[in-house]
Amino acid sequence: MSTKTISVRLEAYERLARARKTPSESFSDVIMRARWDSEATTAAEYLRLVREHGPAYTPADLSVIEDLKREDQAPSDKWTRG
Repeated sequence: MSTKTISVRLEAYERLARARKTPSESFSDVIMRARWDSEATTAAEYLRLVREHGPAYTPADLSVIEDLKREDQAPSDKWTRG
């Protein structure tokens, strides 16, 4: 079996480590288990996921999002940041 050495940010390394099913599972196995969607999730797929797993956001989360949306203002110049 050939191998390749890669560099990842510490955050990526920690995320891989948390994704292990067992402490002995290799990072290669974790990566091979990962789901790499080639297409965007459709509304029908999202609805199926919500029905199977419940909503992604709690009512409190949605309330915070709505508050932030109300406070959001358009930029004075849409072509620059700031």
